Amino acid sequence: MKWQLAGILAATFAIHAVATAQVPGVAPIQPQAAAAASPASHVAVIDVGYIFKNHVRFKAAMDRMKDEVMAAENGLKAERDRINGLMEQIKGFNVGTPEYKKLEADIAKAQGDFNVNAQLQKKDFMDREAKVYLQVYTEVEKAVEQFAREHRIAIVHRFDGEPLDSSDRNQILRGITKPIVYLESGIDITPDVLKMLNGAPVAAAPAAAGTRPRQ
Repeated sequence: MKWQLAGILAATFAIHAVATAQVPGVAPIQPQAAAAASPASHVAVIDVGYIFKNHVRFKAAMDRMKDEVMAAENGLKAERDRINGLMEQIKGFNVGTPEYKKLEADIAKAQGDFNVNAQLQKKDFMDREAKVYLQVYTEVEKAVEQFAREHRIAIVHRFDGEPLDSSDRNQILRGITKPIVYLESGIDITPDVLKMLNGAPVAAAPAAAGTRPRQ
């Protein structure tokens, strides 16, 4: 990873000055100890959107939920078809007759139950989806923290590395409002964090910016 050369040289000179200063009765500070005690100063970036798109367990959880949503929608469709059948059936009875009143009550109850069940299922899926997102994002935060500590990174900025479609007005507007205009090659830690999350060994050094494959 290519860090600011000037900052590294300045830290090296400061450590050397402290290490070579002779104080009566006090042993000189070793450069290694001073370097370990100095605060992290490097900066990195991560594409969280790319992480979510390529996080194996997140994608598997979303696929399972999609299957469950489709099954629930099929169940609601079957109930809606049944209600429509009752509404066709009621047309065969005169208004005010006992048969008409019974079917009218059955239809009203069925429609009410259908609306309630549809809303409850929608809320349940939205809550579960939010929990999956939160769980994965928490994992991302922990992985970023671990990687940053190991590589003495002081701050990690979030950025969007997705290439812009020059024919899409919305993407162009999104691109020109990005908070980060320029990235030095080598500070993108997205591939390394993704390997940690997917269980693969973390690379010794972050890959150069713009080198990870896009899907």
